[in-house]
Amino acid sequence: MPTDTHTQRVLVLASQKGLLRASDLDGIRAPRVVLTRLTAAGHLERVGRGLYRLPSQPGSEHEALAAVATKVPQAVFCLLTALQFHELTTQLPRDVWIAMPRGSHAPRLEYPPIKMVQMTGAAYSEGIENFERNGVMLRVYCAAKTVADCFKHRNKVGLDVALEALKDVRAKRTASADDLWRYAKLDRMANVMRPYMEAVA
Repeated sequence: MPTDTHTQRVLVLASQKGLLRASDLDGIRAPRVVLTRLTAAGHLERVGRGLYRLPSQPGSEHEALAAVATKVPQAVFCLLTALQFHELTTQLPRDVWIAMPRGSHAPRLEYPPIKMVQMTGAAYSEGIENFERNGVMLRVYCAAKTVADCFKHRNKVGLDVALEALKDVRAKRTASADDLWRYAKLDRMANVMRPYMEAVA
């Protein structure tokens, strides 16, 4: 194991954070060349542009989300990614779906592939839940908001996905009818969702 002080501090930080950004080294006053040396020596693994982890830390199912949250802190996981997070879909999305405030540019990440939707006002800021995974805070829309969003963006994800999510969320009691109704109104989807909500009531 390398012994110089910068190297030790970087490895300790990597073990604490799970996913290490190149910019995290500024906080411990370590030069970024240490990352290159540690990666070349096999003490760190590069998982994306400017993102590293200890090789002993296996990639978890949430690693892709942690990689996005680390690079794009204002991203909120939505649609298929949020459904998968809440275990409300049989779909396995290839891309990570994020919501960003209107006017945002799509983040350019090497890993993982991203699909972005833009939201404004309360449609972006309401219904966000925080979960810590891999030492990183993930912002994910709650189950009820995610279902309403799937109806709103049914042209992107498919009406069948929205219906499956609505049935699952009621069967598993992950969200109340009141919660679903509240987000249906917020997303201006009340008229669209009403017949389906009545059918699964």
